[in-house]
Amino acid sequence: MQDAYDITLGDVTITRVEEMHGPVMPADQFFPDLPEQAWQDHRDTLVPDHLGADGAMVHVAMQTWLLRSRGRTILIDTGVGNDKTRPAVEAWDHLKLDYLGNLARAGVRPEEVDLVVNTHLHVDHVGWNTRLIDGAWVPTFPNATYLMPKADFEFWNPANNPGIAGGVNENVFEDSIAPLHAAGQAQLWETSHLIDAHLRLEAAPGHTPGSSVVKLHSGSDRALFAGDLVHTPLQVSFPDHNSCFCEDPAQSRTTRRRLLGWAADHNALVLPAHFSGHSALEIEDQGSDFAIKKWAPFTRY
Repeated sequence: MQDAYDITLGDVTITRVEEMHGPVMPADQFFPDLPEQAWQDHRDTLVPDHLGADGAMVHVAMQTWLLRSRGRTILIDTGVGNDKTRPAVEAWDHLKLDYLGNLARAGVRPEEVDLVVNTHLHVDHVGWNTRLIDGAWVPTFPNATYLMPKADFEFWNPANNPGIAGGVNENVFEDSIAPLHAAGQAQLWETSHLIDAHLRLEAAPGHTPGSSVVKLHSGSDRALFAGDLVHTPLQVSFPDHNSCFCEDPAQSRTTRRRLLGWAADHNALVLPAHFSGHSALEIEDQGSDFAIKKWAPFTRY
């Protein structure tokens, strides 16, 4: 089979740009209330792309969805980033990865990006918002507008939330968010935001206060760029189970069921931020939960 790095839905071309992928966290820590038996019962779906062969470590991808729509180049989420001080996650501390090389191989230079969408402002979604040049954090994409949810901008600002120190988002506001605001490139939005005739941002709170998704409507095609609505395919079958990083567990469950239901009802391709393997999937309603109908034709990592 020929390698597939992009697909077209309606008038929108979608390209997957990888930052990195692999094991990230023990399953029982990442999803503390998911029964161990569930991982075993679904191991044929999960191993090796989403779970290690020994069943211990969850595998994920850090990636960007690159969209070409209505003559514009759009990035959805920007990974962990290089050179950043991340004391809470040793594996992400002062990375040296070829993300910009991968973006170039997808045909895009930083100055050609028109719009960056941060579905939320967690550490692993905003890292390449900026890069270190001569000791200063500067916008990686100098001509882009960065769309950020206002609720997350306020929540993750250490001036409003001193508890950030010592957590996974330590230093993130200072090195990956505030420099864009200072440069006049950050645009804050609430509730919903129309990107163009094919793409709309919608609030999807729970995982974080400002978590959001991008819905695609183009011709007869539908898609849901799902951010961190789900971190593992197991959450399709068990939508009431959250990751340990959900700020509001009850709202996360409600939001997940609502949006997975929308995707199933509209035969929409679901493109989560962190699925490795084929990275995207279609789902179907099975009454009290959902099931994977088929995977996207992206070549497996």
